[in-house]
Amino acid sequence: MGNVVREHNDTGEHGLPSSTTGQSSTGGVTFRAVALALVFVVVLAVGAFQVEVLYYASAVVTGGPAVWPLSLLVLLAGAMALPWLRRHGLTRRELLVVYSIVLVVSPLCSSTVLFYLLPKVMLYYHMARANPAWETGFLQYIPLWFAPTREAARNGFFDGQSSVPWGSWAVPLAAWSSFLIAAFAASMCILALLQRQWITHERLAFPLAQIPLELTTDTQARTANTPGGLSRSRLLWIGVLASGAASFLSSLSQSWPALPTLPLGPIMIVPWQKVGPLAGLGAFYFTFWPWLIAIVYIIPKEIAFSCWFFWLVRLALHVAGIMAGGVPALPEEVWSSNFPAPYYQGTGAVIAIGLWMLWVARQHLLFALSSAFSRGSGKADAAEPLPYRWALVGLVVCFAWLIGFCWLAGCRIVFGVAMVGLIVGLSVVWARIRAETAMDASILLGHDIMTTPTGTAGLRPPELVTMMTMAWATFPVPSMTFPACTMNTLETFKIADAAGINLRRLTAVLALGFIVALGIGVVVMLTGIYDYGYFGTRAGAGNDWPSMQSRKDGAFIFSSLVGPTPIDIGGLAAMGAGALVCVLLGVARLRFWWWPFHPFGYIVGNSWGMHHYLMAFLFGWVAKSLVIRYGGLRLYRATLPLAVGLIVGDILNAAIWSVVTLVTHGHISFAAYR
Repeated sequence: MGNVVREHNDTGEHGLPSSTTGQSSTGGVTFRAVALALVFVVVLAVGAFQVEVLYYASAVVTGGPAVWPLSLLVLLAGAMALPWLRRHGLTRRELLVVYSIVLVVSPLCSSTVLFYLLPKVMLYYHMARANPAWETGFLQYIPLWFAPTREAARNGFFDGQSSVPWGSWAVPLAAWSSFLIAAFAASMCILALLQRQWITHERLAFPLAQIPLELTTDTQARTANTPGGLSRSRLLWIGVLASGAASFLSSLSQSWPALPTLPLGPIMIVPWQKVGPLAGLGAFYFTFWPWLIAIVYIIPKEIAFSCWFFWLVRLALHVAGIMAGGVPALPEEVWSSNFPAPYYQGTGAVIAIGLWMLWVARQHLLFALSSAFSRGSGKADAAEPLPYRWALVGLVVCFAWLIGFCWLAGCRIVFGVAMVGLIVGLSVVWARIRAETAMDASILLGHDIMTTPTGTAGLRPPELVTMMTMAWATFPVPSMTFPACTMNTLETFKIADAAGINLRRLTAVLALGFIVALGIGVVVMLTGIYDYGYFGTRAGAGNDWPSMQSRKDGAFIFSSLVGPTPIDIGGLAAMGAGALVCVLLGVARLRFWWWPFHPFGYIVGNSWGMHHYLMAFLFGWVAKSLVIRYGGLRLYRATLPLAVGLIVGDILNAAIWSVVTLVTHGHISFAAYR
């Protein structure tokens, strides 16, 4: 928080500071790069439906680091070494442009965005057949333009073996597409106003952006027109081979236990004690995931230290809570607002981070505001993703439409402001957090955040319906849901800054790619669902999110109307405590140079997943501390390619098993190997 000197310098395309790289007229944003990226988006849309939805395997386009965007970058960069591409192949900037477009827009085609959004309202009506009380309970509050109203359209959606009734879907698709586009555009406008502050002034680490930059670094490529290629670093390829082989053998041994393998984990080393205060410690797992250790090696070491330290503090609080009379439970599964309420603390900290980042950026924002309405605005923001004036106007227009969307759905204006602020605000804050930690801040569900200060009693029936129907936009796994588009956009801005890519042109093609990917994704998703039937896909019939979460949402709406809940005082107190701790940690970092605790570590420590990540964070932090202590930043920079190689090796292994899933028609699924 604030301006902090980082452990590695931001560099440009050839190891020079990013401000010296300059930008050519196209800056890598060429017609062939954009066309190639859109072709890959089409391929990924089909592949994502097959792997993620039909066969219910691991995500192939979402997550951080994303599997297929990086795998495509490896394949493309490797292809540039072919003799007939050495002279006229894609340049490094063009390779990174292809990667950026695919990275930003492909999450739309995943099982956790469109497959989460499209069935929402359809499931309300479908499950009402087994819950007749829903007919008079809340179905009448669902706007007719949220989903098709014809019975035949709904039956085909769940039964399959039918064609898509595009006429019935025309209005709902137009409505929700406009919402998606406006939400993404609003987030992009905010990033356009803030990215210079984060990239240049605060010099955030951007760990995930380092992966494609290191992967495509070629010391012999000295001009912008030189065809790009893979890095020739031996350490990088040693890391790729080591991580890829270990991950592949670990995956293979799941089906053939007789094969030799490395125990990468998670392996339970201390079982959960279900009774007594020690239940608050949960189970301890051994994990030796090369990709995660490498990511921890890349992020600032004070963040890595704080992540596992605050997880241990969280365990101590759970033990204290049980000793004070609390119910023994696994610490990672305590979602209530009873002490210590870790996810409420984390949510409060995320909100505080959002307000803090605006405060720290106040001078830059005032400059942007004054420049937007000055005569020389074209010069002041020439290197920005969008002219400041356009960014401000676009932000106002998009917010107005999103709020109007909620109003047309029967909600009050104040609810619309809160809901839209939550969706867009969380996306931007999550992007800021990942820019330093490379991790998700898995906090409360969006409807829990909305109902904590008001209770469900404070919301009207149409507002409950709208809130739960928009759950796909606030589900607390941001790198695998719609906020991934915003998070990845900020990452691509950093890549463009470091590689000298024309940022204005890149922003334009990202917007174009988003619209194209949305259209392709809708066609592929609806065609596939109407062919196989929603419950004919493994994702639709699966006992996991988003399908399970969507099936629960109707019950939540009905129970909230039948038995409304009051304001959650305990939840508000926990959120306030989390916000206070976060601010105090930030102030301490500004006042004391030796202060070892980072507020982002506090957030990640109170997120879901650290029970599996603890050992990897410890290993990565120890490795980086030893390297910097005994070899300094020079040794750290020299070993950075090895860390990138460890990440890439695991990614390629994931891509291989996704292909295996396709070839075997889901009989061998990658979901079993990670």
